[in-house]
Amino acid sequence: MFKAVYLQVGATIIAAIAASLFLGWRGAVSAALGGAACFLPNLMFAMRLHLVSKRDDASYMSAFFVGEFFKVASTVGLLVLAQALYRDVHWLALFLGLVLALKANLFAFLVKT
Repeated sequence: MFKAVYLQVGATIIAAIAASLFLGWRGAVSAALGGAACFLPNLMFAMRLHLVSKRDDASYMSAFFVGEFFKVASTVGLLVLAQALYRDVHWLALFLGLVLALKANLFAFLVKT
């Protein structure tokens, strides 16, 4: 699970660098905010699952579903917070940062540890 989070952080950095080349500072910050809205909840979710992995199977499944709900809710909340705190959001860069961080999970299965 942590491997996917590391890939999301890398994809967010790549998105911010690419956005800074094409859109300047505003685009870089927006892409970083979009990626952070994805990888921060996933990091908290991975840490929570790591902590409850020693429990019995029934409580692990409930922790997974409750954690998944809070992960999605906090992603939406972070996107709303990003718009509220950073008024100069470049929406395309924010969306691209979010999508690249979300799709980085697809490469988690290809990376061997």
